[in-house]
Amino acid sequence: MNNYSDDKYYEEQDKLNTIKMREVLDNLPRFCRQYFRGIEPTTSARTRLGYAYDIRVFFEYLHSENPALSKIDIKDYTIDVLEKIEREDLEEYLQYLSLYEKDSKEITNAEQGKKRKMSALRSMFSYFYKAEMITRNTAELVNMPKLHEHEIIRLEPNEVAILLDQVEAGEKLTKSQLKYHEKTKLRDVALLTLLLGTGIRVSECVGIDMDDIDFDNNGLKIHRKGGYNTIIYFPDEVRTALLDYLEQRKLMIPCEGSENAVFLSLQNKRITVRAVENLVKKYARNVTTLKKITPHKLRSTFGTNLYKESGDIYLVADVLGHKDVNTTRKHYAAQEDENRRRAARMVRLREDKK
Repeated sequence: MNNYSDDKYYEEQDKLNTIKMREVLDNLPRFCRQYFRGIEPTTSARTRLGYAYDIRVFFEYLHSENPALSKIDIKDYTIDVLEKIEREDLEEYLQYLSLYEKDSKEITNAEQGKKRKMSALRSMFSYFYKAEMITRNTAELVNMPKLHEHEIIRLEPNEVAILLDQVEAGEKLTKSQLKYHEKTKLRDVALLTLLLGTGIRVSECVGIDMDDIDFDNNGLKIHRKGGYNTIIYFPDEVRTALLDYLEQRKLMIPCEGSENAVFLSLQNKRITVRAVENLVKKYARNVTTLKKITPHKLRSTFGTNLYKESGDIYLVADVLGHKDVNTTRKHYAAQEDENRRRAARMVRLREDKK
C-alpha cells in the first residue's frame, strides 16, 4: 500500500480548510489568530475550521446584542472583551442559539449544536486564561448543555438486503435517475456494501485510493478522523462488490488530481462526501420512510450488527475507530441492556414446579 497518493489527497483537504480558515479569521478579532496558532499542534485543520465558524457566531452575537460592542468592528475587539464576559452573558448566548436569524434565514441549534459551540468557547477562554492574558475563565463556569440519549437509527437486516437489491435493480427510481443508473450501479453497490460491511465514515470512504486496497488480505488503509492511518479488514461480500466495480473503473479516464481515487463521480472526479450523502438518501427513501438514513446511520447499522454478533464493546470501539470506549458504550447501551436481560433468562436456579 502506497502512502503517497493517500497523503496527497488529505494534504489537499488540509489546504482547502486552511484557505477557508483564513477567510473566517479575517472577520474575527485579531487576538484570535494567536489562539488558533496555539492550538495548531494538537488539532487538525478541519477541527480548527469548525472552531472558527462557531467562535464567529459568538462574536456576531456580541456585535448584534451588545449596544457598546455594536459600534465597534468585530475585527477591532480587544482581549478585554473576554475579560468582561459574565456567566449570565454566556447563558443568554446559549438561549439565543436555540433560534436566531442570519442573512434573512432562521437558524436553530439543538443540544448537540449548542454543546459544540460551547466547547469551542471553552477552548478559547481556556487558552487565553492559561496564557495569562485574561484573569478568569468564565466559560468554565457555564454548565455544558445536557445531551439526551437518542435511540440509534439503523437498518434492520431485511432492510439492508432490500437496499442493496434495489441498488442493483434500480427499482423505484425516477426516469431521470434511471438514465444514470447503469453508469453508477456498480459504483453505488460497492460504495454502500463497503459502508455497511466495514462501518467506515463517509469522509474516510471518499478518501480511499487504489493503492489503499489489499485484496490478498482483504485489507483497506483508511485515514481516520483523528488524522492517523490504520488498516481495517472487509468481508468477502465487500471484496466481490469492489472487484466488480473496479473492472468498470479501469475503463474510466479520471480527471487530473483524481487518478488514484477509487470512487469517481459522473464527472470522473473523486466523489465528494455530499454526493455520497445524496446517493444514500436517494436509495434509502425507497426502503423506509420512517427512518432518516444517512451514511452515519449505515455506520450505526454495522456497529449494531457487530455488537450483536460479538458482544464485545471493545472490539466495536476498535473497528469503528473510537478512541474512548465510553463513546461506543453510550451509542450501544440499548444492546448492552438487552444482553443483560438475555443473560438473566439463561440462568435457572431450580426446575419449574409442575
